[in-house]
Amino acid sequence: MSLTIGVLKESAIEETRVALTPEIAKKLIQLNATIVMEEGAGELSNHLDEEYEGVEFCDAQSVLKKANLLLTVQPITKEQSNQLGQGSCVVGMIFGHLNKEVVYSLKEKNHTSFAMELMPRISRAQSMDVLSSQAAAAGYQSVLIAATTLDKFFPMLTTAAGTIRPAQILIIGAGVAGLQAIATAKRLGAIVKGYDVRSATKEQIESLGAKFVDTGVSADGEGGYARELTKEEKSSQQAALEKEIANSDVVISTAAIPGKPAPKIIRAEAVRAMKPGAVIIDLAAETGGNCELTQAGKTIIENKVKIVGPINLAASLGKHASEMYSRNLFNFIAPAINDGELKIDWEDEVFSLSNLTRDGKIIHASSKEAIEGGSK
Repeated sequence: MSLTIGVLKESAIEETRVALTPEIAKKLIQLNATIVMEEGAGELSNHLDEEYEGVEFCDAQSVLKKANLLLTVQPITKEQSNQLGQGSCVVGMIFGHLNKEVVYSLKEKNHTSFAMELMPRISRAQSMDVLSSQAAAAGYQSVLIAATTLDKFFPMLTTAAGTIRPAQILIIGAGVAGLQAIATAKRLGAIVKGYDVRSATKEQIESLGAKFVDTGVSADGEGGYARELTKEEKSSQQAALEKEIANSDVVISTAAIPGKPAPKIIRAEAVRAMKPGAVIIDLAAETGGNCELTQAGKTIIENKVKIVGPINLAASLGKHASEMYSRNLFNFIAPAINDGELKIDWEDEVFSLSNLTRDGKIIHASSKEAIEGGSK
């Protein structure tokens, strides 16, 4: 069957990104793929319809009817899955443990789905890692939000009215988002400290000019992620970390455990010990927050400390975030396109380990456990 790639306009609230940019559409057409897109799909990321050469534009229902490969940013909806032709392929972020109805629909409609958030952490897959590319956008944007929320300058200033001391910034979590936040805060002239339970990040944090906060607790886990801490480790970590939090003007928290609620690192008591006017930017707000007081999508004030819980920050940089995301998708799917047809090599771990559903079954083991208890 010849390959027809479909792209819809993202329907999630405040989502500006598009799964396919003109640059990548051109590359896919060169691989003899046909592309159909919903009218205005890239408009919010300033990728206009007229920039997509060789692409057919139509309404959403027609896209779903014609496409046998659908590319998405946000998880496909149950309704969209049901409208796709039987046995189609879906590539995008799915987060199956949070969208069980969608996964059941993908399964029942015999769709082959690839959840980009499940991409294995191997060197060859780095160019396909959407979590990393989008986290870079979020980390950058988090510092800009902090800078406009804090009632102080970030850099040191020497003026006729005296010297202004630089802001003290603490970044919790040294993944892609955290490291990008460190780099951005340093560029703005702040004094920056970084903390992560993974001891291996010390060198990365220091290479960006920040000071590593050593609490004496290490939680190096599998696949480059942090493992969950024991009760005793959490207590030891908190005591050392809360001292740093109390001295900070801004705390940006980015800690996450894939497939699980965000670890609670900043207690309400720690917030109340912070300086009046201090700011917390909690990038883990969407999965419950690293701060006990965080409310997703809101800014609250506790004891004169502002706690910001931004959601979908990457979408606030729609142009560049879309470009990075679209390249990730191309790097993933292009090797499987052969003369205008989709031919998946199931021996390739990039495909096998990111595969969520296939042949009417949930394939990914931990997702299957989370969705249906591993009983089906």
